[in-house]
Amino acid sequence: MKRVVGISLGSSSRDHVVTVELMGEKYKIERIGTDGDMKKMVEQIRDLDGKVDAFGLGGMDLYVYAVDRRYVIRDAKRIVKAAQKTPIVDGAGLKNTLERRAIEYLVKHTDLFKKPQKVLMMSAMDRLGMAQALEKTGSKMTYGDLPYILGLPVPLSSLKTVAVIARIVAPIVCQLPFTMIYPTGDKQSVNTPRFTRYFYDNDIIAGDFHFIHRYMPEKLPGKTIITNTVTRSDIDFLRERKLKTLITTTPEMEGRSFGTNVMEALLVCMAGSDHELTEEQYSHRLKELNLVPRIVEL
Repeated sequence: MKRVVGISLGSSSRDHVVTVELMGEKYKIERIGTDGDMKKMVEQIRDLDGKVDAFGLGGMDLYVYAVDRRYVIRDAKRIVKAAQKTPIVDGAGLKNTLERRAIEYLVKHTDLFKKPQKVLMMSAMDRLGMAQALEKTGSKMTYGDLPYILGLPVPLSSLKTVAVIARIVAPIVCQLPFTMIYPTGDKQSVNTPRFTRYFYDNDIIAGDFHFIHRYMPEKLPGKTIITNTVTRSDIDFLRERKLKTLITTTPEMEGRSFGTNVMEALLVCMAGSDHELTEEQYSHRLKELNLVPRIVEL
């Protein structure tokens, strides 16, 4: 049995293990949280290096995207170096394929985008593929990169503007301690509403779940969320907030969806590769598996 392990900077309370059979082969997939401890992440990766078939880097990204270029996050680069034998991926390759396909699926098979929607995209620099696919639907976009990453009340309305701003701020952001950029450890369970008018003004809230969870207001009746990974308790949280629909771009596995980093690691493992795949290879694997978005009416 092949083994895929996501080592996450996030809370250990979200840990999960499943065994699945895909295309005639069994895979053990697990997620190990380190509660915001980067030293522990490095230790876990070194301990399992060469003993598992693929790593997912969870709770942090390796890159920040400025639409047409990418910048390496300093803290993440240091952590991935701990894997000398086992391939390690952060989910970026899958975000640019799976999440585009997920939006295209929703356009084709649901009524969600039958008319133009107003969408709050929490961060285009984090999920460029999803952002580009959403713009293509004709939706009116609000990008929260400046409000929710830098704390500046300046929403952006086009990817062209995001690209200009990102080329200025991304090289600086990448050098900051990662804990200043993204909620880690116990902070992932804390809800501190910020710039709530952007949530209220839009029909769809899209992007990383931890960003959404941290900043969303107490009630969001009738809204739809498009995100990556959620647990059963996350779904209960969204029901309490009166959300209408939850859509995850990764499939459900025994009650929850794994992050894109773990799913990308799974595809790398299935391909028997020692490094991340090309966009064409990811697309080919996704077609083989026929993965579709998970849609939950809350």
